[in-house]
Amino acid sequence: MSANRMTPSARRCAGIALGGLLSSAVCAEVLPLPADGSDLVGQIEYVPARQEDTLIDIAREYSVGQDEIVMANPKVDRWLPGAGTRVTVPRQFILPDAPRNGIVVNIPEMRLYFYPSAGKGAKPTNVVTYPISIGRMDWRSPLGLTKVVAKVKDPVWRPPASIKAEHAKNGEILPDVVPAGPNNPLGQFAMRLGVPGYLIHGTDQDKSYGIGMRVTHGCIRMYPEDVAKLFPEVAVGTPVNLVNQPVKLGWQGETLYIEVSESLDEDRLSSADLMAKAVSLIQKETATHPVAIDEAALRKAVEEPTGIPTVISLSGAAPLEAAAPHSPAGEVEPGAGARDESRIEAPTMGGPAGPYGAEERPSTESLF
Repeated sequence: MSANRMTPSARRCAGIALGGLLSSAVCAEVLPLPADGSDLVGQIEYVPARQEDTLIDIAREYSVGQDEIVMANPKVDRWLPGAGTRVTVPRQFILPDAPRNGIVVNIPEMRLYFYPSAGKGAKPTNVVTYPISIGRMDWRSPLGLTKVVAKVKDPVWRPPASIKAEHAKNGEILPDVVPAGPNNPLGQFAMRLGVPGYLIHGTDQDKSYGIGMRVTHGCIRMYPEDVAKLFPEVAVGTPVNLVNQPVKLGWQGETLYIEVSESLDEDRLSSADLMAKAVSLIQKETATHPVAIDEAALRKAVEEPTGIPTVISLSGAAPLEAAAPHSPAGEVEPGAGARDESRIEAPTMGGPAGPYGAEERPSTESLF
């Protein structure tokens, strides 16, 4: 990354030592939490592409995921944006509708939010957010409340039989043990979750630019430089809340924003379903804080998702007409009833969410 393109926060974060090599990527920023009643953090940035840049290069420089930067720049060629092309870097976010504590992962957004502890009994005052990769449709990432139960630096990977069989079908024979090092798919740092077989981890040198897509076997994968920053900040026992929120609403003062991500393929949500979900959330938000809604802006945000917060409120207080809300199987609409946050939905491979069979679940021991 050229220094003249770096923001001050980028300069502070660049140059993290990883395995003796200096990374030129930008760390995620520490963002102050907004005042009570507000939900937006960060800001959109715009940078000119260099001749040698791809969107993927720029995404990594600014700690943005691959799908995120492509969604934010629908008219820019992913591989050849061209010298001088103005690239939108989506670094403004509506915080997920979840307690601002520990780690919150919004699966469809493919983004992790970490709220550093401010001390015993004190509310967090900052948030750090990172792009992630999540499980493919046939290896779904779990949902629910869990916690970090172990941390390992330089983990050894023992591929479970299910993953070895998958690779063998493609002519690739995995070894029984992959030692720590640049070719280990767990990277240099791994945090084991309370869901058996699931981790938050880095990646090997060959997959470092693939963050922000559905490519994993259910684990949460991060840029090497991002997990290197997160790892020492997270204590064993930190709560991890995995949520499914393709539609997020948030206030900034008296202005209401919406942020829409692509929904998970397995949820099979149409634009009409997303619109119904958005309308249901809007009605709940405006029940005690009435505003008029710009329906054209709302429709565009839902039908053409960019992952960027969009203003949908107008002055006045005209109500929005109701639409039938849609809830994917196993999800409860906010306010519709208490969810048992102590349970975790461990998805089966190639099927709907449900408990793993003993022969299908990668064992904890196989990963460390």
